[in-house]
Amino acid sequence: MFLRRTLFLLTCTLLLACKKDNPSGPQPDTSLYFPPASGTWETVTPSSLGWNSTALANTFDFLDQKHTKAFIILYNGRMVAEKYFGSFTADSLWYWASAGKTLTATLVGIAQNEGLLSLADPAAKYLGAGWTSLSAPQEQQITIRHLLTMTSGLDDGVTDDHCTLPSCLQYKSAPGTRWAYHNAPYTLLEKVVEAASGKSYNTYFREKIRDPVGMNGLWIKSGWNNVYYSNARSMARFGLLMQAGAHWNGTPVLSDAAYYNAMMNTSQNLNLSYGYLWWLNGKASHMLPTVQFVFNGSMVPNAPADMYAALGKNDQKIYVVPSKKLVIIRMGEAAGNVQLAVSSFDNELWGHLKQVF
Repeated sequence: MFLRRTLFLLTCTLLLACKKDNPSGPQPDTSLYFPPASGTWETVTPSSLGWNSTALANTFDFLDQKHTKAFIILYNGRMVAEKYFGSFTADSLWYWASAGKTLTATLVGIAQNEGLLSLADPAAKYLGAGWTSLSAPQEQQITIRHLLTMTSGLDDGVTDDHCTLPSCLQYKSAPGTRWAYHNAPYTLLEKVVEAASGKSYNTYFREKIRDPVGMNGLWIKSGWNNVYYSNARSMARFGLLMQAGAHWNGTPVLSDAAYYNAMMNTSQNLNLSYGYLWWLNGKASHMLPTVQFVFNGSMVPNAPADMYAALGKNDQKIYVVPSKKLVIIRMGEAAGNVQLAVSSFDNELWGHLKQVF
């Protein structure tokens, strides 16, 4: 009896120790391939994966008709498809539009992990008092987390919802009570990171994400907005980084697993399909930019439920599908009349990709 009790206690102690040493959250995936900073990116053929090559060719035709410039599919990090259209090449640079919001979300997580800021901090701590036209008590209630989740409560119905002047940032509701895809409060995260880090946004981004991952590109001011430009392979590298739990070839770029998990999961109870500036598929409902209506069902019904995505105006796309070991990139002009981050093109494209896989 004494021996059995001793063994039981020893087993429990070991299990607790293992749990402590292996916190929940993404761990580096040793099966993933990571391309070198320069040189050849390893490939794998569609036929070796059992994919439908005819359907893939049809998908290329569809993409060509939809004004696509670059399209990439990675499987476990290796290149399965890389297609450029017209005069666009592997060296051509293109804008990420709002797909670049996910770069910012990752950078904010790194800054928090370094102790430079906290998501619970009032944005005014870094932007200064009077960054909005709100009263001081109202302004103090808006935190960095609200900027990351599109729940600042600021009015997106102003004449220019990109404008970051205090006169354009007006009270609509209490922070955390209304979800609205409002570009201006997001854009100010750039100033938050600069104030917290003491470095320019491009410099801090280059040091913490771009160079460790082997990307190219830079942030360029465009009106009120700060827009990232790079080649398509850099976009693919970032998608692979996210697939790997924000680790690059075993080295953490963002080592805070709790933040990574929060970024890739529902961040508030208003729009279930939105994390920290990432769009989430497979949820019970979703909201879309510009409208205050909750739609039932998944955001992209044709896509796998576990897909998360970086989505930008004119159909700039990064799709990451952990269950299928996929990262998919699309750069180009608008595929249709709707130019918002989320469009009918997402579901159309995934209708074709289902036939491929």
